[in-house]
Amino acid sequence: MTTRFTAVLAMPPPGRAAPPGVDPDELRLAMLEDVYEVVAGLELVTPALVLHPPHQPDAEAVTWPGTPILREPDPAAALQAMADLGAEEAALVVPDAPDLPPLLIGKLFRALGSAPAAACPATGGGLVALAVRLPVPGWLAEALPALGAALDAPDALARLRTAAPGAGLVRKTPGWHRLRDPADLGLLDPGLEGWENTRALLASHPLPAPPH
Repeated sequence: MTTRFTAVLAMPPPGRAAPPGVDPDELRLAMLEDVYEVVAGLELVTPALVLHPPHQPDAEAVTWPGTPILREPDPAAALQAMADLGAEEAALVVPDAPDLPPLLIGKLFRALGSAPAAACPATGGGLVALAVRLPVPGWLAEALPALGAALDAPDALARLRTAAPGAGLVRKTPGWHRLRDPADLGLLDPGLEGWENTRALLASHPLPAPPH
């Protein structure tokens, strides 16, 4: 059986989507905890947390006992740390997608059956998640720094595919949205299960209309 890890990137900038009256740090932690709960609920996958900066007691506190805490400066180092822990496949997930369906992470790992890397693109650019067979291929390791610490580079998927030495080495899976500014809160669906911590924090703040 393949050993799989999925790590949530607890990286700044925090709480950029906070509307007036909501503390940005509280929103940052609520979203992070919701994403972590998605990851921790996956079957046959070890959840982990990547801390950068390395000292974030509030972020570490959202994890379950025994969760690997990786104090790494970037995605490349985080993937290497998971490989050192025995992972054969690993995924990185951003902290600002609290309503991410677990199925989308499953699709990333399934895509690794036919390619060494798979990416879940974010609405508006960047990535929501990136999955990789370990050890990381050399061409991918060279491309990772350009994606940004939180996979925010607008052309992240294009950069990966350009770096790949052949077609089909980076699979694209169905995308999702990230909550990067207050208008993005309109993308949250009150009828969708999950995102309980974010939902509770925003309960007294009407969600904006979905951005066009």
